[in-house]
Amino acid sequence: MRLRSRADFMHHAVMEEALFTAHKRGYLPSEHARGPWDRTAMHGGPPAALMASVMEALPTEAPMAVVRTTVEIFRPVPLRPVEVSARIEREGRRVQLVTATLTDGNTELCRATAWRMRIADLDLGEQLPLEVPFAGPAESIAHVPESDDPAFHRTGVEMRYARGSFIEPGPATVWMRLTIPLIAGQTPTPLQRVLAAADFGNGVSSALPWGQFLFINTDLTVAIHRLPEGEWIGLDARTDVDARGTGVAYSRLYDERGTVGHSLQSLFIDRLRVEREGPTKGSPPS
Repeated sequence: MRLRSRADFMHHAVMEEALFTAHKRGYLPSEHARGPWDRTAMHGGPPAALMASVMEALPTEAPMAVVRTTVEIFRPVPLRPVEVSARIEREGRRVQLVTATLTDGNTELCRATAWRMRIADLDLGEQLPLEVPFAGPAESIAHVPESDDPAFHRTGVEMRYARGSFIEPGPATVWMRLTIPLIAGQTPTPLQRVLAAADFGNGVSSALPWGQFLFINTDLTVAIHRLPEGEWIGLDARTDVDARGTGVAYSRLYDERGTVGHSLQSLFIDRLRVEREGPTKGSPPS
């Protein structure tokens, strides 16, 4: 009999739940969407993936794939029902620009733009084989959250470190997968999975001590040259900071076959006025 790991138990315990449930004209978040800094606000990953879901649903005459998505985070997203709308800003048979907005009543909280391009079957000649230059999820070290209190970084995703550790500052390589659906009754799409994971870049590669500094991303840009396959998304992440109070987090993104794209986050950095016990490394501040 195979012994069930803690991650297996957590996956089973929450598998009937979701990050969001359709609610009237919008979406009701669960506690699994909560962020680590404010118990009344969401982590950045779930809203980013939610906006991706409405942009993907916009009709097209021919099959298209999203290649670049940028999310602008104007203010914290409260842990209460939100509304999301999307539209096609630039029509085109080969290339389209689509946008989405996430609102709380009349307040715009986030905005997303995405370029999607037609899907073709081109002969590109001999290509270099895909590869993953580090251990896969099965061989990586499971991250054990500091508690079972519902939050996206604890119960919404499972993390496995191939390089680095949640207790060590600096660059890290981590595999992540959603433990529950993004929207109740729906299977997460590859784009939704990669956006939900990519927002962890600044947290898993934290360059400054938790509890002493604030380093919040104001945006997230994800560019992918192919859609990831399977549940696991790999982030090979690093963060660069400057004493002026700014920083950039950069991640190369993988699935178990090889690279799928890259992500960038602009960081606002400040010293916390009162030192307090912050989340452990691996619990990003979005």
